Amino acid sequence: MSDDDLDLVHGSGNVYRDLKRPHADLAQARALVAAQIVRSLDARGLTTRDAEAATGVAHSEFSRIRNAQLRRFTLDRLMTILDKLDGDLEVRLVVRPRRPEARAS
Repeated sequence: MSDDDLDLVHGSGNVYRDLKRPHADLAQARALVAAQIVRSLDARGLTTRDAEAATGVAHSEFSRIRNAQLRRFTLDRLMTILDKLDGDLEVRLVVRPRRPEARAS
C-alpha cells in the first residue's frame, strides 16, 4: 500500500459522531470527564484503593473509569467523582448550530 492509496479525512473532533454512534455528544462528554479523572489520579499518584479511601467512591468504579468502561456511568456521576477528587469543578458549555450534514443523525 502506498501513500497514494490513502485519503486524509478530517474528523469532527468527536470520534463518536464520526462513527455515527447514538448520543455522540454525551458519549464524548463522558469520555472527556473520565479522562480528567484518570489524569487527576495519575497526577496525585493514587491507586484505585487510594482513590476510594480519599473519596468514598468504590475502587471498582475507578477501575472501570481507567479501563474506559463508561456505560454504567452517567455524566453527572462522573462529574461528582471528579469533584470529590479535585474539589473545584467548572463546566463550560458551548452550543453551536449543527452543520447540515450532521442533522441527519
